[in-house]
Amino acid sequence: MADPSTLPRKQDEGLTPGERPVKRARTDELEEPIKVIVKPTTQTDVGEDDWEEPETEVIEETDNAGKKSDLYLDTVNRLTLDFDFEKVCSVSLSNINIYGCLVCGKYFQGRGKSTYAYAHSIHEDHHVFIHLETQKVYVLPDGYEVKDPSLDDIASFLAPTFTRAQIASLNSPAHLSQPSFDLSSKPYIPGYVGLNNIKKNDYLNVIIHALVHVPPLRDYLLLFGNTNPSSAVAAAKSVKTKVLPPSELLRRFSILAKKLWNPKLFKSQVSPHEFLQEVVRASAGKFQITEQGDPVEFLGWLLNKLHIDMGGTRKRGSSVIYSTFQGELRLETQEVAAKTDWEGNARTEFEIGQETKKKETPFLFLAVDLPPPPLFQDSVEKNIIPQVTLGSVLAKYDGVTAQESGGQLRRFKCQRLPPYIILHFKRFTKNYFVEEKNPTIVNFPLKGVDFADYVDTSEPISTVYDLIANVTHESTAGTARDKENTVWKVQLKAGSKSESKSPDVTSAGVDDEIWYQLQDLVVEEIQKEMIFLGEVVLQVWQRRDMKKSGSRDVTMKAA
Repeated sequence: MADPSTLPRKQDEGLTPGERPVKRARTDELEEPIKVIVKPTTQTDVGEDDWEEPETEVIEETDNAGKKSDLYLDTVNRLTLDFDFEKVCSVSLSNINIYGCLVCGKYFQGRGKSTYAYAHSIHEDHHVFIHLETQKVYVLPDGYEVKDPSLDDIASFLAPTFTRAQIASLNSPAHLSQPSFDLSSKPYIPGYVGLNNIKKNDYLNVIIHALVHVPPLRDYLLLFGNTNPSSAVAAAKSVKTKVLPPSELLRRFSILAKKLWNPKLFKSQVSPHEFLQEVVRASAGKFQITEQGDPVEFLGWLLNKLHIDMGGTRKRGSSVIYSTFQGELRLETQEVAAKTDWEGNARTEFEIGQETKKKETPFLFLAVDLPPPPLFQDSVEKNIIPQVTLGSVLAKYDGVTAQESGGQLRRFKCQRLPPYIILHFKRFTKNYFVEEKNPTIVNFPLKGVDFADYVDTSEPISTVYDLIANVTHESTAGTARDKENTVWKVQLKAGSKSESKSPDVTSAGVDDEIWYQLQDLVVEEIQKEMIFLGEVVLQVWQRRDMKKSGSRDVTMKAA
C-alpha cells in the first residue's frame, strides 16, 4: 500500500483555516486519464522579443475540472486596476502582447516561460493576468485560460462596448435619474465624468468633453470597433480589396469616449493619458500636455485629422465630421483704392470698386469678433467689464455689415447651416510685445436662438438652435493673457427636469434645464444663470429636430 503522505491531497479536504489551497496538480501526479491538446502559437500572438513555447492545455476528465480555475480568483484586487495609461510593458517598454496583472495592476509582456509576466507570477506570487487586447484571463505560471462570469466586470472596464439600444437610452431622461456607482459607492452620471489633468492639459480636456457630447459623433465613437478587424481584413482579401486599418488616433479617441460613457467604471474619473500621448505624436509636438495651449487650434486640428482618418474627402458629407459640423459660407469682396493729389493739399480719397467678387467656401466653425475694450478708463470705468449681446457680434454674417481688411471690404453670409454650429469668439490677439486678452462678456440665451438672419437659403430647414456646450476661460484680471494661471472650464447641457414628467410638453420660461460644469476632476451642477458670466471662447449649438418644431419652447432672436 502506498504511503498516504505521498498521495496527492484533494483541494476540498484536509485544509486548516490558515492554510492556502494547493496549486493545480502536475500531470505526472494525476492517476486519472487525461487528454492533452497542443496548440502551437501563431506569429500574431507573439512578438519578436516575446516568444512563447507551444501552449499545452490540459482538460481533466473529472467533475472538479471547473473548480481548478477558481484557485486564485480571490486574489484579484479591483482597486489597483487602472487601464487608462499606455499599454506598454513596465520592464521592456514594449507594446506587443501585453498582459495586465489583476493583483497589482502592472503591465508585463507575454506569458511564456521566458517572459516578464511569467517571472512576475513566480517572484511576486501574482497569478491572474488579463490580455489587454483580447480580454482573455490566464493563470500563470500554469498557463491555462480562465472563463468565469465574475471577471466580466473587469473586461467591461477594460474595453467597454455599446449597443444601439444602449446608445439610444443615453438621450432619455432615465439616464439622469439613474446614476451609476463606482467601487467606493460614489454616484456618477456616465458622460459627465471628470478628466484627469496630468499637468497642463485642461485646454485639451474641455474640447474632448465638448465633442463627445455631440450625439452624431458620440454615437459613431461608441459603435466604432464593435466589428472584428481581422474578419474585415479577411473578407477584404477574399474580394481583393484594400482595407486600411483604423488610425491609432481614432481608435484611442473611441476608447476614451467609451470610458467616459461607461456605466461600469471602477472609479468615477478617467485619465486621457493614452489618447493625449497619441495627440502629441500625431501633431509632431504641436500640442503638449506639459504646457498650456489654445483649445481652438486643437479643435481645428482634431476635426480635420479625424475627418481624414475616417476616410473623408472634400465632398460634402463624406464623413461624420463633415455631415455634423460642415456648413457653407459666401464671401463678397470689393477692392478699395486710395487716390492722393500730390500737387494740392487735398486729403487722400478712398474709392470702392464697382466689381464685387463672390466666393463660396465650406467651414467647420464660425469665428466671431469681439469689440475692443475701451483704451482709456477713469477710476470708475476700469471696474466695469464691457458687455455685448450675441446678436451684435453675429451681425458679421448678415451679408450687410462690411469689414475692411487688406485693402478690401468683406461681407459674409451663410449659404448652408450645419446641424451643429461651433462658434469661436476671438478673445486673444497677439502684437509685437504681448498677447492680449479681451475681457468682454457676451450675453446669450441658452435656447431658441434663430440664425435665419445669417443664412441665405430656400431649403425648408429649421434655423433655431439650442446651446449644448460652452467653453470658458479664466485667468487673472487684466488685458494681458496669463497662461500660467489659466483655467479652462466647460459647461454641458444634460437635459431638462420636465422631460422626466412629460417628454412631449415643456413649459415656456420654466427653469428646468440641468447643466454641469466640468473642470478637470471637479464635476458640479451649475445654475444656468451663471453660465454667461464666464469669458466664453467656444460654443456648440444644436439645431432643433423638425419633430420638435411645434413645441411650446420660446423662440427668440439672437439679439
